[in-house]
Amino acid sequence: MTTRQAEVRELREGRYVVIDDEPCKIKSISTSKPGKHGSAKAKIQAEGIFDDSKRRMKAPVDDRCRIPHIDKRQAQVISVQEDIVQLMDLETYETFELRIPEDLEGQIEPEDEIDYLEAMGRRKITGT
Repeated sequence: MTTRQAEVRELREGRYVVIDDEPCKIKSISTSKPGKHGSAKAKIQAEGIFDDSKRRMKAPVDDRCRIPHIDKRQAQVISVQEDIVQLMDLETYETFELRIPEDLEGQIEPEDEIDYLEAMGRRKITGT
């Protein structure tokens, strides 16, 4: 299960939501009052977890949206080759390769332990 359903009114800043099939971290939420012709609306500004692009969503607060399951994990670095790092998950012992983020280039060495997150079948290194 990579996502679950929730009402827009349950969303909070700092949590996650799926916008345009991309898991995003919510940066701000503002709501308008219910009007004569409808329910209250929410304006959500978020940033993509994997592509860092800004996304916006407008929806009635009683609409349903998708919430991604974010799994924060740790892995050990097996080897580093240019901008690709081979990792082994510390719980499952699964090995896989990920691209090193620009802000961590040159800081990751073999046998280091790093943090990564997994959401909707994709992974990203978040820190050392």
